[in-house]
Amino acid sequence: MGGSTSLLSKELLSEYQELTFLTKQEILLAYKRFAELLPKEQRHVDVLSVRLPKEKILALPELKANPFRHRICHVFSTSDNGDGSLSFEDFLDMLSAFSDSAIPDIKSHYAFQIFDFDNDGTLDKKDLEKLVNCLTGETVDTRLSESEMVQLIQNILEESDIDKDRKST
Repeated sequence: MGGSTSLLSKELLSEYQELTFLTKQEILLAYKRFAELLPKEQRHVDVLSVRLPKEKILALPELKANPFRHRICHVFSTSDNGDGSLSFEDFLDMLSAFSDSAIPDIKSHYAFQIFDFDNDGTLDKKDLEKLVNCLTGETVDTRLSESEMVQLIQNILEESDIDKDRKST
């Protein structure tokens, strides 16, 4: 792996391993992949100090076909300007949450955030409608009818609404 791993000290590598569900090898591969996604002129600067544009993340084969790819970038990005760009640590957090080693509580925490389209801490009718439309598509051929959507959302809320406030929290 040559030069790309030299910027990750053993201490930092160990710290990342402690803070994620990734192995050292997976972290090194993530570092290499992150660096390769940067424009060539930025690959020689400190990879830990740059942000990867959202467009580069969306082009990853693992996200390209994911109907929630924009929300995934939004949830994992720590960018102050809300552009969905990812730092290397954001990238690691995303990989860690989606890794097979991540515990169910972590996976469900991030799934909830991804599906909470209005970021209000609840999954309500509007969030569920957007979720279903992401899954079925927004074309006339794939979109559910109004009555089908109402019935589906009602069923989801009835099954998941423990405190009967018509929201999932």
